[in-house]
Amino acid sequence: MSDYVVSARKYRPQTFDEVVGQEAIAQTLEHAIDTNHLAQALLFCGPRGVGKTTCARILAKRINEGAGASDDNDFAFNIFELDAASNNSVDDIRSLVDQVRFPPQVGQYKVYIIDEVHMLSNAAFNAFLKTLEEPPAHAIFILATTEKHKIIPTILSRCQIYDFKRIQIADIKNHLIKIAEKEGVTYEDDALHLIAQKADGALRDALSIFDRLVTFGNGNLTMAGVTETLNVLDYETYFAITDACLENEIPKALKILNTILEKGFDAQLFISGLGGHFRDLLVSQSPETVELLEVGENTKAKYLEQGAKCTPQFLIDAIEICNQADINYKASKNQRLTVEIALMQIASLTQGNPSDKKKSLA
Repeated sequence: MSDYVVSARKYRPQTFDEVVGQEAIAQTLEHAIDTNHLAQALLFCGPRGVGKTTCARILAKRINEGAGASDDNDFAFNIFELDAASNNSVDDIRSLVDQVRFPPQVGQYKVYIIDEVHMLSNAAFNAFLKTLEEPPAHAIFILATTEKHKIIPTILSRCQIYDFKRIQIADIKNHLIKIAEKEGVTYEDDALHLIAQKADGALRDALSIFDRLVTFGNGNLTMAGVTETLNVLDYETYFAITDACLENEIPKALKILNTILEKGFDAQLFISGLGGHFRDLLVSQSPETVELLEVGENTKAKYLEQGAKCTPQFLIDAIEICNQADINYKASKNQRLTVEIALMQIASLTQGNPSDKKKSLA
């Protein structure tokens, strides 16, 4: 059996041009190298899976490209990676400081990448301060962390800070499309969009989910397969229950809810998701806000179609009912009834005067 390489490693960017969703930071670092304005201590901070370590490795490689190092083997001697999660003692930092004093044999710079730097102890931070403030001319430090607030201010003040942002859903989706085409994976557009949403701004998480679902679907990604594997409610469920509410079909709405609960879904997640669905229907009604609809093209068409059937007042009232049910859920002794009451109120909104039908769930 051939060695399998996960997509997060196989398609790890090798140049700044390949970095996804962090164009401003990649461009700044590229210009800093070209103009020789690169600081000797940099701090990369931001959520997990957004490219901090990847950018650190690309930067370390780029720094030495014009300084006598000709290939990857040469670069390897000049790049030192330290995981501060498992090397967080004073002795570990003192050992690092001792190494820093010696200039590189090949190239101009030694680059030290310290990952999860917030895990260093206070004593280790203090042992690192002087070297970080006045590093040798041949040393560059790149610190990476997901929790900037845990780093002591004296360290922060000595670093040039780069804040990495969560990657946009559209950027993640476009990257997944490229990988799917390279790997010969057939896919539905909405399926990739749902994976991008589920990743919550982390490209590494999206690639991990993508690998798992490709294995599950044997090279075919469908919306049904993705929702089943990720255990999320699909859009069709929300569309169906909204249609039932618009038709004042309370029994039908309650039956759909019962089916959802029988599948093991949490009732609070359902009512919260239903509120989000009504919000999406509301923004789909105006050309000015339709761009706020973060769904695939096929699903967007369904939102536009169903949104045309709803009045803005119905949607606003429905959102308020869902929000109130979500707030009261934890305190309720009969949580299922809380959600059922909310559905019955929403299904009654289009009968008579909506303001007479909507009541507080308190």
